[in-house]
Amino acid sequence: MTGTPPPGQTRAQTRITVPDPKIMVNLLGAGDEILRLIERSITSDVHVRGNEITLTGAPGDNAFAERLFTELLELIEKGETLTTDAVRRTLGMIEQGATERPAEVLTLNILSRRGRTIRPKTLGQKRYVDAIDQNTIIFGIGPAGTGKTYLAMAKAVQALQAKQVNRIILTRPAVEAGERLGFLPGTLSEKIDPYLRPLYDALHDMLDPESIPKLMAAGTIEVAPLAYMRGRAQPYDARVLTPEGFKPFGSLRIGDLVIGSDGTPTPVIGIYPQGPKQVYRVTTQDGASTVCCGEHLWTVVTPEDRRRGRRRTLETREMMGLERQGPTHRYELPVVAPVQLEPAEVPLDPYALGLLLGNGAISGRIPEVATADLARVGAGADAFADLALAGTSTVDGPRRGDGHRGGVLVANPATVALRELNLVGTVFVPEVYQRNSVDVRLAVLQGLLDTDAGSARQVGRTCRVRFTTTSTRLRDDVVYLVQSLGGIAYQRAPEAEGGEPRLVDGRPVPSDAHVLDIRLPDGVPPFRLSQKRRLYEQHGGGRPRRFVDSIVPAGVQETMCIQVAAEDSLYVTDDFLVTHNTLNDAFIILDEAQNTTPEQMKMFLTRLGFGSKIVVTGDITQVDLPGGTTSGLHAIQQILAGVEDVHFAQLSSSDVVRHRLVSDIVDAYARWDAERESQQQGQGVHAVPGRAAHGGRAGRRR
Repeated sequence: MTGTPPPGQTRAQTRITVPDPKIMVNLLGAGDEILRLIERSITSDVHVRGNEITLTGAPGDNAFAERLFTELLELIEKGETLTTDAVRRTLGMIEQGATERPAEVLTLNILSRRGRTIRPKTLGQKRYVDAIDQNTIIFGIGPAGTGKTYLAMAKAVQALQAKQVNRIILTRPAVEAGERLGFLPGTLSEKIDPYLRPLYDALHDMLDPESIPKLMAAGTIEVAPLAYMRGRAQPYDARVLTPEGFKPFGSLRIGDLVIGSDGTPTPVIGIYPQGPKQVYRVTTQDGASTVCCGEHLWTVVTPEDRRRGRRRTLETREMMGLERQGPTHRYELPVVAPVQLEPAEVPLDPYALGLLLGNGAISGRIPEVATADLARVGAGADAFADLALAGTSTVDGPRRGDGHRGGVLVANPATVALRELNLVGTVFVPEVYQRNSVDVRLAVLQGLLDTDAGSARQVGRTCRVRFTTTSTRLRDDVVYLVQSLGGIAYQRAPEAEGGEPRLVDGRPVPSDAHVLDIRLPDGVPPFRLSQKRRLYEQHGGGRPRRFVDSIVPAGVQETMCIQVAAEDSLYVTDDFLVTHNTLNDAFIILDEAQNTTPEQMKMFLTRLGFGSKIVVTGDITQVDLPGGTTSGLHAIQQILAGVEDVHFAQLSSSDVVRHRLVSDIVDAYARWDAERESQQQGQGVHAVPGRAAHGGRAGRRR
């Protein structure tokens, strides 16, 4: 726009010198196209001669025009080819009076591929991109064409290439089919691809098309409808550890407590039935195993991760077939910390019980943990102070209450306790000792190991504890105690040569003996006997380590997914294996979020794991949910308002980067919606929150 200033206002002149003729050519545009656009857009008169631009007008108008030319010249100097679109966007930013310089906004490169650069084109987009860098959960809310999803995907690819995350997960609700896709023809991929096509298209803009199938096959990029996002599942008959012991996975309810990786209880905050799924048995090198689906998540450390001091999260199917790297195992799993269970009263001192069990089956006579043994035990002797255990007393026999001839005959306390525990004639660790405090479980284990275990030493390496028993049940109970204390135990079966008796640590053992190699964590001493304790401490016990040994198909089973409130989202399943259902080290994008329900939004957001970032995009005026259903995107703005590290980026028609008419259309609809809402309020009609104000099903954007 050109014109004259109001009467009485002084006109001034401002000159701008452009030293490089090539810059001047770019600044004016082909056929002076850009110059004419600038002249129509500012109040000052513009006159160009040679390499000099003269601005004539009111001082304020000249200052505005000068800033415009300065920003455009800086764009050119940074290597940009000036376009009319860039001029319009620069004008818009200056008119908004923003502190950010247009030249900085329009040259903020996110990704470059084959000569094409992806960058924000408006001030709102720049602030949106900055918010993604600065926050963990970001909501990009605005009309169609504002680049919400496209920029989020560019940031995701950038983070993957910079190794800030290990995977990208892209999802959107497929509400057009009500997320009930079974009636549609074709395979699952053929059914869901139409709803995910915009995400695939954006990926092809940002990555080499040849690499995308490989990345998706490896699980590095996952594209799935929201309904399938929660599919990290285990069968109903899998076991999960609770403060009361192991329970069937399918018996859990919201609010129940399960044991987390730190050994303490954590509540279940979500339960999601998944229907029948192909499941796999995951087995570790110590013989522990559980069953889960192919998408189930595991926190693992590879040899490369160990060198770099990091960990990663992988799906079951990503590890299948890659369990070994040469002769060594590839994937190390975390080991649970000593499990904190509720203490309970026990009828017999736990260490004393361990000593008794370690001496063999308890039958007609109390095992001879007599004077000589008690002297060796040392601190453990107090456990027998009132039991008067001796080689001559019998289980059924009484003892004299005062220890002298003629005293009153009373029942032997050891006899009473052993009968109460059903331990006469057999050996096992009673349940009341297994489901008890760390101190009780450790004392039982120490009694067992003090009587029937030793240190297995290897030159130049730490030593393991080697326990031997002929009882299968006692073997299993010892494995349970070790695992519950944060250790590992696996069976070793040495072969006899030439018919000779089997030897373990130089000692002959029965042919039916079970030999366990045990490692316990620091702070969990296996022995109380001073000689054994000194030897163990001298060589060190090493660190318990668990590795994935095999993954094999286990059929199709009904499955379920849970969420827990633990900070790391880990929980303990069969054989004390640590697993989880949360997405760590991932860049996760939920597109078309206005079509989620509040329950779906909660499920999605609470999947956030360590090292992850979530970007949620949507247009609150384009809701396709059934009538009367509140949009999860609408509700979440109220629920998370003011929560730290959560940012709501609001984009508007001024951020539309499609054809300029799209911006005008968005504004026209906004005015029409406002008028209709005003009329409805005047008639006493109230719009349903989260629904498109112009009624019916909103038009779909392809």
